[in-house]
Amino acid sequence: MRLVAGAAEDTGTLTEIGGEPAFLAKLDPEAVQEAAVLVLAGSVESSKTALEAKPAGMVIDLTYVAEDDPEARVRAPMVEAPDYDADRNGPQIIAHPAAIAVGAILKRLHETWPIQRAIVQIFEPASERGTAGIEELQQQMVNLLSFKPLPQAVYDTQVSFAMLARFGPDAPVQLQTVEERIERHLASLLERLDGVPMPSLRLIQAPVFHGYTFSFWVEFWTESQSAPGASEIEDAMNQPPFDVRTSDLDPPNNVGVAGQSGIAIGAISADPNASNAFWIWAAADNLRLSAENAALVAAEVV
Repeated sequence: MRLVAGAAEDTGTLTEIGGEPAFLAKLDPEAVQEAAVLVLAGSVESSKTALEAKPAGMVIDLTYVAEDDPEARVRAPMVEAPDYDADRNGPQIIAHPAAIAVGAILKRLHETWPIQRAIVQIFEPASERGTAGIEELQQQMVNLLSFKPLPQAVYDTQVSFAMLARFGPDAPVQLQTVEERIERHLASLLERLDGVPMPSLRLIQAPVFHGYTFSFWVEFWTESQSAPGASEIEDAMNQPPFDVRTSDLDPPNNVGVAGQSGIAIGAISADPNASNAFWIWAAADNLRLSAENAALVAAEVV
């Protein structure tokens, strides 16, 4: 049985994590201080409480509360080079899952065909706003069909059945703030690689409960070699952590990747208006992608 620190209102309960029983106990400062690895994956408040206990072991932060610590390092082993020598003295900030997915795809492509430039549209699910975001989307859908007022505590606007480029002005977390975090984390990851260019990004809030989807436009340099074909890109990407859906299969979607590891890729097609550019569609389980990278960081010291 695993012992997990939970929020005050949840302590003393038995739950299930990864198919194993887990007991939610009160956050114990002494246990935090002695832990070899401390994973922050709860609320901002619980993460701050844990950090105030000054843990001696490695801190792995999925809540971004330690992001402003000058000793903190943005991490994503799925994107980092195998020989990357990480500085583990400070908090290890697990990169935003969208930054992980975008970085991993661009890294793999660039290893085979140097990328000249790229544009990525990112479609964000409600689960990135936690339980409150999921429940608000669900309740908005129910109320809209019942002709009732829409709850707007999380998004401050209608998100059900809508694609949003920004939230309402009173939303506690703005979409622009999230987009800026993705850009920061992706820039940190790409600067450690050999020449992978920073893409242009646009974050869109999608009316879906879970799972990221991505639309990539990638233009390759072709001065020293011919542009690849769609089948060649499929072959090059056909290795972990990617699940390539070839042209004879349905493209991936956010529902199909729920609970799945890695990043699914499909619908690869040449841009008819640019001879050396391609469109690529991708999907990934945002929560699992973050958790898998956190586990890889923890494995470095455990």
